[in-house]
Amino acid sequence: MYAVVRRYEGVTDPAEAGRRVSEGFVPILREVQGFVAYYWVDAGGGVMVSTSVYQDRAGAEASNERAAGFVREHLASLLPSPPEVTGGEVVAHS
Repeated sequence: MYAVVRRYEGVTDPAEAGRRVSEGFVPILREVQGFVAYYWVDAGGGVMVSTSVYQDRAGAEASNERAAGFVREHLASLLPSPPEVTGGEVVAHS
């Protein structure tokens, strides 16, 4: 498995960002081949973190392209700074 974590700072409206992600972005991710799971977390203080898990790196890379497009079109006003992105092979899970 392969996971990607994105950390967004300066989120202007976490509740609205969560609604848009839940209603618009999650359905798009479910269509990506190899999709396993997705989480959108309000860490407080204008910080939100997403974690997506795929069966392989190809699925994660496809999700990166879709994420960039969705943020540009639907979340740019709420997520003013580019995310810090970290990804890699999952080496332990339950």
